[in-house]
Amino acid sequence: MNKQKEIKKYKYAISGMHCASCALTIEKKLKNIRGVLNAEVNFPTSLAIVEHEAGDYNDDEIINVIKDAGYSASSMDDDLSSREHNQLIKEKEIKEERNRFIISLILTIPVLILSMILRNTSFESKIAQFFLAGIVQFYIGFRFYKGAYYAGKNKTANMDTLVAGGTSAAYFYSLATTFFLQGEVFYETAALLITFIVLGKWLEARTKGKAGEAIKKLLGLQAKTARVVKNGQDIDIPIENVVVGDIIIVRPGEKIPVDGEVMEGHSVVDESMISGESIPVEKNISDNVVGATINKTGSFKFRATKIGNDTILAQIINVVEEAQSSRAPIQKFADMVSSYFVPTVIAVALITFIIWYFFILSSFVVALLAFTAVLVIACPCALGLATPTAIMVGTGKGAENGILVKGGEVLEVANKVNVVVFDKTGTLTKGEPEVTNVIGFDMSEDKILEIAATIEKRSEHPLAEAIVNKAKEKSIMIGEPENFKAIVGGGVTAEVEGSKVFIGTERFMKENNIILSSQLISSKKELEEDGKTVMVISRDGVVAGLIGVADIVRESAKDAIAKLHKMGIKTVMITGDNERTANAIAKYLSVESVFAEVLPEDKAKKIKELQDNGNKVAMVGDGINDAPALTQADLGIAMGSGTDIAIESGGIVLVKNDSRDVPRAIMLSKLTMRKIKQNMFWALFYNSVGIPIAALGLLKAEFAGLAMALSSVSVVANSLLLRRKKF
Repeated sequence: MNKQKEIKKYKYAISGMHCASCALTIEKKLKNIRGVLNAEVNFPTSLAIVEHEAGDYNDDEIINVIKDAGYSASSMDDDLSSREHNQLIKEKEIKEERNRFIISLILTIPVLILSMILRNTSFESKIAQFFLAGIVQFYIGFRFYKGAYYAGKNKTANMDTLVAGGTSAAYFYSLATTFFLQGEVFYETAALLITFIVLGKWLEARTKGKAGEAIKKLLGLQAKTARVVKNGQDIDIPIENVVVGDIIIVRPGEKIPVDGEVMEGHSVVDESMISGESIPVEKNISDNVVGATINKTGSFKFRATKIGNDTILAQIINVVEEAQSSRAPIQKFADMVSSYFVPTVIAVALITFIIWYFFILSSFVVALLAFTAVLVIACPCALGLATPTAIMVGTGKGAENGILVKGGEVLEVANKVNVVVFDKTGTLTKGEPEVTNVIGFDMSEDKILEIAATIEKRSEHPLAEAIVNKAKEKSIMIGEPENFKAIVGGGVTAEVEGSKVFIGTERFMKENNIILSSQLISSKKELEEDGKTVMVISRDGVVAGLIGVADIVRESAKDAIAKLHKMGIKTVMITGDNERTANAIAKYLSVESVFAEVLPEDKAKKIKELQDNGNKVAMVGDGINDAPALTQADLGIAMGSGTDIAIESGGIVLVKNDSRDVPRAIMLSKLTMRKIKQNMFWALFYNSVGIPIAALGLLKAEFAGLAMALSSVSVVANSLLLRRKKF
């Protein structure tokens, strides 16, 4: 029997990509490597995520394949410092693009003055233009030749192919006219084309940088140093040097460097970065603290339990980073168009030249300029940016608001959801039940509590904890049970003081041949109609009493349900509680449908039933007990408390544990998908209109270059408008 190999993800920062076609070329190369199961390369984020069999991995091979495709790459380590380094590289690239534009502009202005203002056609003027435009063409424009070369080597064509072809046509025709032929030169066309395209690349890089602000802000939350106790002395060390087990001191006003457990002292901590709650949280010995949160008042010592990529902040950044680099299904259309687009455009440009020169009988110059204009205006960059930039902004906006979306596919699915199923406990309720009623039939209330707490102390169920806490509150002595046994979805049984005791549901009692009197059933019904969960207690086959427990309903849940209904989304509550209790809570919250008395293992089946009726279903749960249902649903939404975010079952994690973020997450997906569709429409519209205009000779080549550059910028800018949206 073959042992299944472990699959791991590896990340690489890539530089040198000029358009979405570059990303597709690298992706194709990576997928051909033995052992690579999947690869996604994202142009706006400049990241490659490679899924590989962990046991047979060669980092250098990946980097060399990317290098062979014409780009450079560096592997990203797990720690946050590598992300910070990547951010610095991006900032450096923005400055380099700006410098290229400035140099290109300085060299192009004299060419424009000589050719278009002074209209100097002397040989000396042509020579000056030849040298100035030549620097622009082969120094500033070298990147386009390099890109075109590698595209040809990889048997494909991209933006660089079009730009290099268009500018070369104008420049080399002018060169021939200068030295060998008689006629007009068009050095300004070639120089302006490159200048405008480089301007577009600079603006595009800047706007892409703004689209990735979320990662930058999250990285900025991290502390840079930690004050560690070493050999009895307090020493400040870089955060990268902290190891698990280090004792760290935090003073008032300082950031907590890493995740840990308080060992000494007490304070209150601002955890709004994680929880979204503005009220600081009190911290005492044994309490957990989270890295990047802010200590407010007292000093304390804590032991580091999670460092580097294991910290909650790193997990959040990791989720956002992977989401921004993921590909939504709708992007497959853009990728398909891009793969055929460039060869088609080259063919259209050649046909344009042939028609103008051989059929319309225009001059070679007119045909050449029309050919150049078609080549340059038709670059598919805007189409390639349409989806990933919107996903970048959308997932970043979500992360800033405590909504972690794990990819473009999740956003697309969330947009189609028409039914939201809520698990009751911990989602619609606080998950902190309290004992509200104790009714004894043949013994006192305190004795009922004593017996119940003695058994339930062995149980891990939240209702059991409520009973034990109530007994402690009343200072009731809790004994030790014998032969304890828990029955999932039913109850618990044990021997207490020589008696056989059962605690659980009405059905559990009937299954064990315990008869419930009409008086008991009536009392139980009254409590359940008030929304309380009722447990029946029997001793030696006779019902001894009832315990009513209420799980406090979250007020935010009522608001969340109302917002979903306003969006036209149906709501369903699923719970193991009996029908009367479930209906009482559902009625209070205005939930439309209820699945009651559902065993944990049957929740996924209920989700499947809804899907079989043609619904797109989102399941909202705690991400642990509800894992099967979250996985079965079209969209799993995990209520997170800020811990183990990276391994939650949901496609969306609500860090703030606020049910109001459910409609907000769905609205975010709708806004993001709307932006993607807008971007794709305008990108296709631009090319549909621009190519015919250029082919008809109604657009000068240099202005075609400007239009092409601005089309990409406009798509990214439109995506950035998402940042202003309230949801």
